[in-house]
Amino acid sequence: MANLYYREELSAAEFVSGAELEVVGDEAHHAVRVSRLRVGEHIMLGNGAGSLGLGEVIAADKQRFVVRLAEVQQVPSPRQRITLVQALAKGDRDERAVEQATEFGIDAIQPWGAARSVSRWAPGEKTERGVAKWQRIAREAAKQSLRPWTPDVLAPTTLAELAQHASREGSEVLVLHPRGLGTLSGWAAVCLTQEVRDLFLVVGPEGGFDDSELEALDTAGAQILTLGSTVLRTSSAGPAGLAVLNMVLGRW
Repeated sequence: MANLYYREELSAAEFVSGAELEVVGDEAHHAVRVSRLRVGEHIMLGNGAGSLGLGEVIAADKQRFVVRLAEVQQVPSPRQRITLVQALAKGDRDERAVEQATEFGIDAIQPWGAARSVSRWAPGEKTERGVAKWQRIAREAAKQSLRPWTPDVLAPTTLAELAQHASREGSEVLVLHPRGLGTLSGWAAVCLTQEVRDLFLVVGPEGGFDDSELEALDTAGAQILTLGSTVLRTSSAGPAGLAVLNMVLGRW
C-alpha cells in the first residue's frame, strides 16, 4: 500500500491525471530525510479536502519532491457531519481519543473544558497550542489511515454552545453516559434520519459529567445514551460511539 502525503494548499482543479505536483516544507523534509522517499516510488498525494492522487515520484531532494499523478479521485464530504466533542483529560487520554476517532473517520473534533476536567487550557496561547497539537495528531492519523479528508479541529466549545446545538433543527447532541435511558445503537436505528445533518458526540472527562451539565443538556434536548453495560474510558468512548454511528449510516 502506497504512503499518503498531504499538501493542503493544492486545489481540487490541480488534481488531474498527468499533473506534476510539488511538495515542499516540513512534509517534504520528513518524506525525503526520515521516510527515505526516493525517485521511482509510487505514493498517494492529497490536499486533505477530498482530492486524492496516486502517482510516481519523479524528483526528490532535501526539501522537496515532485509526483506525477496517474490516477485521481475526488471524494465528496459526508452529507451528515459527525463531530466528536472530547472533554479535556489528564495525561494523553484526550489525545488518544483524537487519534483513534480520526482513524475511524470522524469529520470534526472539538475540545471541551468540562466541569470535572483535570486538564485545563487557559485562554490565549495555551489554548492555541492545545488546538495546534490536536491538529497535528489528527493530520498524522489521517495520513496513516489514507483519508482523503482530514478532520477539522475546532476551537474549544462551552456547555452553552452544546445546549444551542441540541435545540437547533437538523442537529442532534448525543451525550455518552452510563445513566442514559437508552443505547446509542438503539436510538440511532430508530431516530437517525436524513434530516439530521449535524451529530455531536459528547464524551466527558475521566471524572465523568457533572450533574448540572447533564441536566442542562437534557433540558436543551440532547440525547443521554449509553454504549452498553460497560463503562469505557474517555479515550475510547468517542471512537466506540463513532463506530456505532458508522454502521448505522452505512459508512462501514
